[in-house]
Amino acid sequence: MSLRATIEEVASAAGVSRSTVSRVVNGSTAVSPEALDAVKRAIDELSYVPNRAARSLASRQTHAIALIVPEDTTRFFGDPFFAAIVAGITGALRGSDYLLNLLIASDDPGDKMTSFVRNGGVDGALIVSHHTSDAFIDRVADAVPVVWGGRPVRIREGDYVVDVDNVAGARTATAHLIETGRTRIATISGPLTMVSSVDRVQGFRGALADAGLSPFAEEAGDYSEGSGADAARRILAAGRPDAIFVASDLMARGALTALRAAGIRVPEDVALVGFDDSSVALSTDPQLTTMRQPMYAQGEAMAGVLLSRLAGRDPEHTTILPTELVVRASS
Repeated sequence: MSLRATIEEVASAAGVSRSTVSRVVNGSTAVSPEALDAVKRAIDELSYVPNRAARSLASRQTHAIALIVPEDTTRFFGDPFFAAIVAGITGALRGSDYLLNLLIASDDPGDKMTSFVRNGGVDGALIVSHHTSDAFIDRVADAVPVVWGGRPVRIREGDYVVDVDNVAGARTATAHLIETGRTRIATISGPLTMVSSVDRVQGFRGALADAGLSPFAEEAGDYSEGSGADAARRILAAGRPDAIFVASDLMARGALTALRAAGIRVPEDVALVGFDDSSVALSTDPQLTTMRQPMYAQGEAMAGVLLSRLAGRDPEHTTILPTELVVRASS
C-alpha cells in the first residue's frame, strides 16, 4: 500500500468499483447498504483521505467559505470582537468539510478580492463590520450565497442576517444610567456609516425620551480605543456630563483614559457603560459595566446559516440574538 491510500485501493479492499467509492465519498444515496458499509470499513482501515481538489473539480465546489471584513488590519487585530466572531465561525465549521478564508480589506482596489470570490474561489461568504461606502461587498453578495453579520446598510429581499438587538441593548444601558440617578448623559457612538452604530444611538435616545431627558452630547468614534478618548475630550470641551454610554468596550477604555487625564473620577463624577463585554471590560480600573453581546454565538450562528444554505436548505432569514447588562464598578 502507498503512503497515502488511493481510491483504487479502497475499492479493492471493499470489493466494489471505483465509481461506488466515489459515490460514497461524495454523499450519494445511490449505493446499496452493503456496499456503503464495505466502503466505510475500507476507508477506516486504510485511513483514506479524499482528494479535495478532485472532488471540487467534479462538483464545482471549493469547500471553502470567506469571512469578509471591510476594515483595515489594525482594527481587525486590535478588537476582541473579531476574535470572538472568528472563534464562533471556526467552531461551527469544525464538523463540516469547509475551510475558512479570511479576507480583510477596507477597500478593494483593482477588484482583487471581488474577483477571487466571483471567479469561484469560495462557495459562500460571511460579511461583518460593513459600512455605507463598502460598495464592493454588494458585488460579492451578487455572486455567492452570503450571510450578513449585522444588518447591512442596503438590505435586500431574501438577505440572510444574524444580528444582536442593538436598539434594545443601548436602551437598557442608558436606562441603567438613568436608574442610578444620572441625568446629564452623553453617548459615544460608532461610525454612523454602520447600522449597528445608528441603532445604538436610537436606543440611547429612546431611553432618554422615556425618562423625559435630552442627550447631553453625542459624539462618534470608529470603535477604536483612540477614537473613544478623542470623543470623550470633545464632550468635556462642551461641558461636564454625569454619565456616558459608549458603543464599544474599546472606545469606553479610551474614554476612561481621557476622563482620568482631566481629573474626573469614574464612577463618582461620571458613570461609564460600554458595549460588548469583551476582555477589555475586565482590563480597566474600575472594571466596565457593559452590554454583553454573544459574539461567539453570533459567529457560530452565521456559519450555521451559511452551511444550511450551501446544503440546499432554507434557514430563517433573520436571527436576532439578545444582549444582557453586566453591572460592574464603572457605573
